[in-house]
Amino acid sequence: MKAIQIAIDGPASSGKSTVAKIIAHNLGYTYLDTGAMYRSATYLALKHQLDGSRVNDILDLLATHPITFNKGTEGQQTVLVGGVDVTDAIRQPDVTNNVSWVSALPEVREELVAQQQRIASQGGIIMDGRDIGTVVLPDAELKIFLIASVEERAERRFKENQKKGILTDFETLKEEISARDYKDSHRAVSPLKAAEDAIVFDTTGVSIDGVVEFIQEKAKKIIDKG
Repeated sequence: MKAIQIAIDGPASSGKSTVAKIIAHNLGYTYLDTGAMYRSATYLALKHQLDGSRVNDILDLLATHPITFNKGTEGQQTVLVGGVDVTDAIRQPDVTNNVSWVSALPEVREELVAQQQRIASQGGIIMDGRDIGTVVLPDAELKIFLIASVEERAERRFKENQKKGILTDFETLKEEISARDYKDSHRAVSPLKAAEDAIVFDTTGVSIDGVVEFIQEKAKKIIDKG
């Protein structure tokens, strides 16, 4: 059976990570959360009070505090930075509101993309982010670009934060998501956009199961062709 690369892109809270994890489990593929990698770089920058003018220092921190992924006690994926569990820390509002400028730094992107491509080189991988189909895995056999309304994405993030005990205001979330969309789609390096050969799928009003079924159907057709 052919092991393919699946790239899932889209803006914040479009459902990328949730469906990618489920599909990876169903297909027996490796799931790589690229967003968590950029959040980890942002976490390091904030922890050491670094800004965009200190990019070499950020790169040094990435070299001395490698980003790795482990399976948690209940099967969920945990994110480690230098061996320290930062799974919850990288989802806090301070990281969320700063990740755009860190991920826009060309040198940081170059380093993390190189890491992602090394992991993906063997195939049998599903990766989600904002430039997977355009930059990280330009030759991926299946490219999906998920979109959804700002209202629905804010609702998803609000519920997600509530479960994690993170206090956020719904209207503030809408503003933050809109601002993140603008920053990500207008950055000079690897802007958020669908690859020319990507399948664009609007998830507004579509259940997680519905999105998973749609993508898996596309994937299995490619896998079966072998």
